[in-house]
Amino acid sequence: MASDQKKKGGLGRGLGALLENAPDLSNKFSGEEKNTFGSVSMVAIQDIEANPFNPRTHFEQEALEELSKSIEVHGIIQPLTLRSTGRGKYQLISGERRFRASQIAGLTEVPAYIRVANDQEMLEMALVENIQREDLNAIEVALSYQRLIEECSLTQEQMSQKIAKSRSSITNHLRLLKLPVEIQKSVRDGKISMGHARALVSAGDEDLQLELHERIINEQISVRELELIIRDGISVTKTQPTKSTPSIQSINSLQRDFCNHYSDKTSTRVEIKKVANGSGKIIIQFNSEVDLNRIIEILNK
Repeated sequence: MASDQKKKGGLGRGLGALLENAPDLSNKFSGEEKNTFGSVSMVAIQDIEANPFNPRTHFEQEALEELSKSIEVHGIIQPLTLRSTGRGKYQLISGERRFRASQIAGLTEVPAYIRVANDQEMLEMALVENIQREDLNAIEVALSYQRLIEECSLTQEQMSQKIAKSRSSITNHLRLLKLPVEIQKSVRDGKISMGHARALVSAGDEDLQLELHERIINEQISVRELELIIRDGISVTKTQPTKSTPSIQSINSLQRDFCNHYSDKTSTRVEIKKVANGSGKIIIQFNSEVDLNRIIEILNK
């Protein structure tokens, strides 16, 4: 909450640069509305609607209520950023927590910077601004990265320059999205750390990932212990395999590197599944016919 009340100065090539480069279309507006561009204005809350492109979908009610109490005492220190949709109406680009908390506090108007942006620019602004926040969990950050790549047509290198994050950090976050949904939810809910999740990615096999995930929660396994389990190939099967159900075997470091390499290359999940007799399969996940053709083209190069 405290960080939300302070005006952040470290956006650098992030939101600040985007706002500077956003097209100034104020000549499309006139009168009082035109005078709001480039300065902080007070805007009626009833004239603001939420940003449909906001990657953050979960807001803790307790945190919002704490922020609302702070706003009641100190006001909003960091203005919201809005885009004008014309006719005196606005849409949030950034600051949805402050907007929601202001509603709880009973404010009728809030300070805001007014910009004009098309939907593509608005999405990029919202995503970059959210990535800069300290209270996002690793999955929310990863989803924001993924949307910047898919919906804003940014490469990892371009994204690295815009948000001032290393490319390796971006890659590590994106790889979390290859984990099973149950594990992603645990990261989002704070049940396991990003360190645990990164280690689970390297386990390669989804069945092993899920079983290790259960052990992390039930046995409070540390990240270091988890890394040793994965590295040394310690069995995590809790039940004795039957003849009709061969036990899933862990993969070695060479095989994990293979999965990680082609997973990064194709931007999809690549798995090796082995059973006790040494047989198995390589699984490359795709989401659609178009996605499959994309992967085939990459592998054929």
